[in-house]
Amino acid sequence: MMIPFRALAASFLLVVLGALAPPAVAQPGAPQPPRPAAPTPDSQRLLQVLEDAFVSVADRATPSVVNVSVKVKRGPSPEGATPEMEERFREFFGPELFERFFHRRPPRDQGRAAGSGVLVDPRGYILTNNHVVENATEIEVRLSDDRKFKAVLVGRDGRTDLAVLRIENPAGPLPVAELGDSDRLRVGQWAIAIGNPFGLDRTVTAGIISATGRTHVGVATYEAFIQTDASINPGNSGGPLLSIDGRVVGINTAIVSSGQGIGFAIPINMARDIMTQLINRGKVVRGWLGVAIQDLSPELAAGLGVKEDAGALVADVMKDGPAAAAGLRPGDVIVEFGGSAIKDVPDLQKRVAAVEPGRAAPVTVMREKKTVTLSVKIGEQPTDDTMEAEAGDEILGLAVEPLTPETARQSRLSARSGLLVTEVAPGSAGAVAGIRPGDAILEVNRRPVGDAAAFREAVAGLKPGESVPVYLQRGGGTNEYVVLTAPRP
Repeated sequence: MMIPFRALAASFLLVVLGALAPPAVAQPGAPQPPRPAAPTPDSQRLLQVLEDAFVSVADRATPSVVNVSVKVKRGPSPEGATPEMEERFREFFGPELFERFFHRRPPRDQGRAAGSGVLVDPRGYILTNNHVVENATEIEVRLSDDRKFKAVLVGRDGRTDLAVLRIENPAGPLPVAELGDSDRLRVGQWAIAIGNPFGLDRTVTAGIISATGRTHVGVATYEAFIQTDASINPGNSGGPLLSIDGRVVGINTAIVSSGQGIGFAIPINMARDIMTQLINRGKVVRGWLGVAIQDLSPELAAGLGVKEDAGALVADVMKDGPAAAAGLRPGDVIVEFGGSAIKDVPDLQKRVAAVEPGRAAPVTVMREKKTVTLSVKIGEQPTDDTMEAEAGDEILGLAVEPLTPETARQSRLSARSGLLVTEVAPGSAGAVAGIRPGDAILEVNRRPVGDAAAFREAVAGLKPGESVPVYLQRGGGTNEYVVLTAPRP
């Protein structure tokens, strides 16, 4: 007989709470309470059913979880600094002062970085995180039966922190995980995470779904994370988050290091769409509005005559972009897009990205406390490579890369998300602001930045002489604000 899950969970909690209740303390002269009854066959059966459910998930899903090992690129040496010069400086100043003031980090290929992944297609396709493989020169995956394969990078998407790998020439069938439907998740459901934390292969942990649709985490540009208290640790990145029926509902991607039991996974429905585009097109195509936007503060909302939680403020309109052609202006507040109300910046980003380039969409804005409706022909969002080719290798004189646990440790940073500054051009806007190699950029204009595209977008609307606040963490863990000013011609 199949036991309803809600009844199973309720009975399980009653049994656990009963087992944890402290024994009654007998008072002198008081009658002795009856001895607690032994567990009934029904309660034992319920606990056994629950145990069997977890064991079944582990048995079914663990073979599809792979260890992803990558060899990463060597970081460039500062211009003009030979290894002999560096060694002389290190001997003179000592290792600690050399690292602190000359901001040198060990070469990125002194070892192999590792993460997790999950086989999702019998043709050998693997889902993992972008930050696991983005600097890889070689990729190797190891299966639960210890078979090892070279893997190729099919494509990656830094804006969602997803990547797709493919095993080359697999010998024999591959164990493949079954994908679920993350749109049907409910807070309170069981959640099971499998990965390779700290090199401990295929570790299984369990918890619940704590929340869905989490934004403003600062890990990626497009965020709608599943939050879970199932234990996720460094090395779990790219592994699956599973439901109690053993289906993949998310790809584990981040943790809050300052808290306990706070982990985040990319919803599998989002990951499935990204994977399909990367396999079929080699890139992710998204709609593009061509504006720099920001959330409304209470002061801005009051001054513009709108609600604080209703809309996204247009900070700048990119020249020759779709929004400029449609007549959007800086200072407009986008309150509706495509006929749906807009709550905040992530909401607008998600809705615009989902529109096929070339299609027209209605946009309603508040302009000078009046409602204006425009029609915008949505463009195709430039890829990271295109934006880098247009803007060069630096952003206002700063070379940056996504912060990883390894680079955070090397730079003595407690932050676990943001951008690591690897180089600062002398005399640049970044240098004038006091930003140094080894700093972590956490926020720009009060918005978290998790990749170079988000940083570039945050400063794209600055006119010469205009400034934005930048929230930094210095090497050693000290946080402070600096002001980054766009250079004048």
